Amino acid sequence: MKSIESFVHGVETLNGWVGKAVAWLALGTVLVCFATVYLRYALNTNFTWLQEAYVWQHAAAIVLGGAYTMMTGGFVRVDIFYARMSPRRRAQLDMAGTILFLFPFMAVVGWAFWRHFWSAFVTGEGSPNPGGLPAWWLLKGTLVIFVGLIVLQGCAMIGRSLLVLGGREEFAGKASH
Repeated sequence: MKSIESFVHGVETLNGWVGKAVAWLALGTVLVCFATVYLRYALNTNFTWLQEAYVWQHAAAIVLGGAYTMMTGGFVRVDIFYARMSPRRRAQLDMAGTILFLFPFMAVVGWAFWRHFWSAFVTGEGSPNPGGLPAWWLLKGTLVIFVGLIVLQGCAMIGRSLLVLGGREEFAGKASH
């Protein structure tokens, strides 16, 4: 049980760090978007790469923040039945849902994202827009990282569930990060 507890803590620490980094990335997105709008409307100039940069930042913030959102219970859930369940029953449902739905879905999505990432990487794919950002594999790589972080957080959810089922009800509910 101690190793499961350490694993859960390690994964949730990682996803906590990523969540904090994503918060700064969101601020960067706002600043770059402001700069783009200011340059376009106040100075009558436009940089395609700058416009794409804030779109990339926003996309990266969304996908890289997914595991943090999952960890903290931020995803929308129909709580009609779940909220009324005992911690043990919730742990059973979380474990079953993760194994039966999350992992198979992530396997399919991960395979698709990997193929898109790898294709962009080996071909050196860049923006289709003149003056746009090169190395689209960086953006597509965030999707692969998303899958990895979600799978890790799914494993941590299973770990939490096992701890609750083993009598450690203080592990029930959202992470404390």
